[in-house]
Amino acid sequence: MASVELGMPALHAAAAPRRRVSRQVMVGSVPVGGGAPVSVQSMTTTRTSDIDATLQQIAELTAAGCQIVRVAVPSQDDAGALPAIAAKSQIPVIADIHFQPRYVFAAIDAGCAAVRVNPGNIKKFDDKVAQIAAAAAGAGVPIRIGVNAGSLDPRLMAKHGHATPDALVESALWECSLFEEHGFRDIKISVKHHDPLVMIAAYRQLAARCDYPLHLGVTEAGPRFQGTIKSAIAFGVLLAEGIGDTIRVSLSAPPVEEVKVGNQILESLGLRPRRLEIVSCPSCGRAQVDVYTLAEQVTAAFEGFPVPLRIAVMGCVVNGPGEAREADLGVSSGNGKGQIFVRGEIVKTVPEHEIVQTLLDEARQRDWSAPPESG
Repeated sequence: MASVELGMPALHAAAAPRRRVSRQVMVGSVPVGGGAPVSVQSMTTTRTSDIDATLQQIAELTAAGCQIVRVAVPSQDDAGALPAIAAKSQIPVIADIHFQPRYVFAAIDAGCAAVRVNPGNIKKFDDKVAQIAAAAAGAGVPIRIGVNAGSLDPRLMAKHGHATPDALVESALWECSLFEEHGFRDIKISVKHHDPLVMIAAYRQLAARCDYPLHLGVTEAGPRFQGTIKSAIAFGVLLAEGIGDTIRVSLSAPPVEEVKVGNQILESLGLRPRRLEIVSCPSCGRAQVDVYTLAEQVTAAFEGFPVPLRIAVMGCVVNGPGEAREADLGVSSGNGKGQIFVRGEIVKTVPEHEIVQTLLDEARQRDWSAPPESG
């Protein structure tokens, strides 16, 4: 019987989800909605009044890939710091306003790129809409209507019993209608809930009832592990359906971690070009190498590598060679050695302690812009 040459399979990237059609707003230099790439946001944890500390954290977030940053404005001192922060930040600054409408005007005057208002807890907010709309329109500043399950308007809580999807959407669309009465539609909306299923239902309903760009968030998602899982589930479902124009992963962790998770979610869905991707096995009784440590070492070695690479780090001969062949770079390890793969071909075998450096050397000496050589 003649042998069959299987060859290398052609790799086809899955198509990115078809995006919901929405209007577009400009948050400073970053377009949100209207087909623009999904942007990643975070929020500073410093006191906004501490200008140096806040700018330092914004710089760290920017370096991590954050595109829009939000700062809290609970006091007059914080409002007074906004002009310096907005002027010196490398990315657009959104002022987060609760309780006091006067800080909305201060943020607009300070040059903030956008203002987030929570209609559930701003005193007499509805009475100020005409003035806010006029000031925002005059400055070209969009408004985010940020409804949150934890601070829903008491009238809606009384009507619905608790923060249901219907209640969240009703709150958001009611506030939008007040702005619309004054001809203001430079709006984006969020309807956040701590329960991913409630959050998903609310955003689906909202997406069907308006064309405003939507800011996705699972509020109070929890510590790093739990919050990452909840956010990935909720964002994954919605973004795969084309719903969502900008995201913020809310974690009880340093905000840089929020940005890392947000970027990884978008890369995994094909909504952002991938950077470093490590394909590594979970290890099992067949493993002949400490895969956990090796994967961490490879990840650290390639942090900040200028070219996006998929690197396979495998620990046995079952799936190792196949996964290593599918990656840009790969290693199939065992018996104290590692077979090094480059674009599907074994290039050398090295001792286990040389694996990480060999992978790095191979990556540095290759022209990754060139197409693979055909056999």
